[in-house]
Amino acid sequence: MKKILDGATATAMIAYKLSQIIPIYPITPSSPMAEFASSQSAKETKNVFGQNVKVIEMQSEGGVSGTLHGAALAGSLSSTFTSSQGLLLMLPNLYKLAGENLPAVIHVGARAVASHALSIFGDHSDVMAVRSSGVVMLASDSVQSSHDLALASHLL
Repeated sequence: MKKILDGATATAMIAYKLSQIIPIYPITPSSPMAEFASSQSAKETKNVFGQNVKVIEMQSEGGVSGTLHGAALAGSLSSTFTSSQGLLLMLPNLYKLAGENLPAVIHVGARAVASHALSIFGDHSDVMAVRSSGVVMLASDSVQSSHDLALASHLL
């Protein structure tokens, strides 16, 4: 069955189905992904393992990455969504996640890191700023690719 979706929804559908814990702090342009996960959790939609998914709204992206790290250490399948400065605030924990080889997925709606004014242009400066952390990065160029690579990232 064909569905018309945007990339955020296509990605969030996969993330929700393959996660047990999803800490969130919505930041544009990744907000629709967090909103999808939150709405599915409120409806008590089960993941592929037949479990309720715990969606936790945090007070900052630093809290999100700490929760993601703790969930991965505890053996939970965990993912989150972010972009721009939110991704940069996660950087200290990205080094820990990569250094400890912990399985967690961060879906990024790539966006410019704002300097003098908030910029919504997708120049990927947020993603390029965290390359040195050692996390594995996959990039998509279409809605279908977003969906497929979201699945690949969770399976990896």
